[in-house]
Amino acid sequence: MPRVDTDLRVASRPRPGSPGRPSAPGRAAPSWWRGAWTLPEVRWAAAATALFALGGAAQLAGAPPWLWWGLYLACYAAGGWEPGWSGLRALRERTLDVDLLMVVAAIGAAAIGQVFDGALLIVIFATSGALEAVATKRTEDSVRGLLDLAPDRATRLTGAGEEPVEASALEVGDLILVRPGERIGADGQVVGGVSEVDQAGITGEGLPVDKGPGDEVFAGTLNGTGALRVRVTRPASDTVIARIVSLVARASATKARTQLFIEKVEQRYSVVMVAATVALFAVPLLWGVPPQDSLLRAMTFMIVASPCAVVLATMPPLLAAIATAGRHGVLVKSAVVMERLGTVDRTAFDKTGTLTEGRPQLGAVRGLAGAGMGEDELLALAAAAEVGSQHPLGRAVVRAAREAGLAIPEAEEFGSAPGRGVRALVGGRLVEVGSPARLLTGPAASPAPVSGAEGGGPGRAGEAGGAVRGPVASEVEGVVAELENDGLSAVVVLVDGVPAGVLALSDRVRPGAAGAVARLRDLTAAPPVLLTGDNAPAARRVAAEVGIGDVRAGLLPEDKVAAVHDLQANGGRLALIGDGVNDAPAMAAAHIGLAMGGTGSDLALDTADAVLTRDEPAAVPAVLALARRARRLVVANLVIAATFIGVLVAWDLFGDLPLPLGVAGHEGSTVLVGLNGLRLLRDAAWRRAASSG
Repeated sequence: MPRVDTDLRVASRPRPGSPGRPSAPGRAAPSWWRGAWTLPEVRWAAAATALFALGGAAQLAGAPPWLWWGLYLACYAAGGWEPGWSGLRALRERTLDVDLLMVVAAIGAAAIGQVFDGALLIVIFATSGALEAVATKRTEDSVRGLLDLAPDRATRLTGAGEEPVEASALEVGDLILVRPGERIGADGQVVGGVSEVDQAGITGEGLPVDKGPGDEVFAGTLNGTGALRVRVTRPASDTVIARIVSLVARASATKARTQLFIEKVEQRYSVVMVAATVALFAVPLLWGVPPQDSLLRAMTFMIVASPCAVVLATMPPLLAAIATAGRHGVLVKSAVVMERLGTVDRTAFDKTGTLTEGRPQLGAVRGLAGAGMGEDELLALAAAAEVGSQHPLGRAVVRAAREAGLAIPEAEEFGSAPGRGVRALVGGRLVEVGSPARLLTGPAASPAPVSGAEGGGPGRAGEAGGAVRGPVASEVEGVVAELENDGLSAVVVLVDGVPAGVLALSDRVRPGAAGAVARLRDLTAAPPVLLTGDNAPAARRVAAEVGIGDVRAGLLPEDKVAAVHDLQANGGRLALIGDGVNDAPAMAAAHIGLAMGGTGSDLALDTADAVLTRDEPAAVPAVLALARRARRLVVANLVIAATFIGVLVAWDLFGDLPLPLGVAGHEGSTVLVGLNGLRLLRDAAWRRAASSG
């Protein structure tokens, strides 16, 4: 099979801002086949397939032999020149490549009139090489494009003021300014300002995280509504993003080395086949056998011993399974991946965007005893204050109020304090919604309504409100602690400076996630694991809801890779299901990586071996069960193919196998194993896999 270079060549990738840099993030998810036609392997494979189809059509239509022979030979040239040339180069290094053997077998088939068999071999190997080339190119492009997450430039603060510089030029100890809505230019520590930072791409946390002095921030994460001053703690070459690139490259290279054993087997097989063919031609000549008869026996041996039936014994079940899975929302990127899916004996899930939908929802409304306010009124006031907010939690509150059919009153003088929350005047009352840590412990200030505040006094919307003290503070703090211990995000609502209630928000678990976890436990005989960068209480809440007992939370990308290695330490074969950039290194290190297609990042989609295009967790056990059935059919087909080849080869070696009978036996075994594998094309195969998975 054509060899494809799998070196990701991360060391030579373009630096941020350099020519040739891929397009910026936020673009539409690229197609798997985008740019495929730029690869010569794809163009030659397509040409060989088209010529083979035309030749077959001409032969079936009764066209003159010279026409379909010419088309088949053109197919030989289009699909066979590259592996043939590669095999000849390998011969110069004293290595016999099985690709060259296939080309020789195809030429031998044509030499005794069986040009169709040879053309079929050429098409199969050319197509396989094209698929490998496409997969490799997409992975290389996605890894190089990962650095797009980090901005090209940053604003460095010096004694002379602000200085725009290349982000790659920042050094440890530099002080940078990150304005609202900008991506952070380097890994560092906040030394001034407060804001919320969306770092889902690095840690997997579904909600923005409040950041203030002393907190760590990562290059490529998105700043919210406040300005931050950050002290750089790592050079550009050692940021978390750069380490993700390195981890993906290292894991992919490790996978490529597992092919060495297969290559050794191919070389030995090639040597044996060539030696046997030459011997069958040369030895009989010593006993006076006519050269034509000796050549016929040798070519017959090459035909019946050709691994065409073995190749088709493997490919039809796997390709049929790929097609069936694709129709039901699972894109499996190659036959090798489908085969490996059938060997998975344990599974691990990311949380945000994988088991959950990746967007917050309102989970509960808790009014306080002394507030005298109903839950609907509390939610309506909070939604009114949040209507102008762009924060994900604020949008979730507004969405919940609208879904509940509540009338949201008009708000005036909306203001937002980064890292604190929002405040607005609603029906003459000052409503504040935000972080418990900020609203309950901020500096004291008058809670008086905005109207009547002379000259924009301390009660004005957008300024820091008063600290809440006394018994009321104890009550609200108790409610907040209870909700946060349950893995929920708590938001406090103050009305005229007095706590009125607490809103609990969480990430919604995907429908079918619990059922998928249960079926995977039965299918693999091992409990699934949760690997997440989110905080432990939130992780435990989701795990309990879907039925996962082994929870590993607070993991950075390198921690996830270590967890994968730990789970595979004793020969285990782990399938990791994730969706974010932070999952890509662990997906590359795992035996199999599966990505959520709707919410997945470009890197996760390209690093993954398979993509769940409909974001349905239930498809995971179904595709594993389908892959296991495909592997069983592969084994059955290999037994059939090996039996036919063994009988025909023995007949040719120790008897007098007529060429027509040898061709019929060879083609018969090919058709038989092909039809057996194509059984998986039926929709019933997926239904059976889904029910058994």
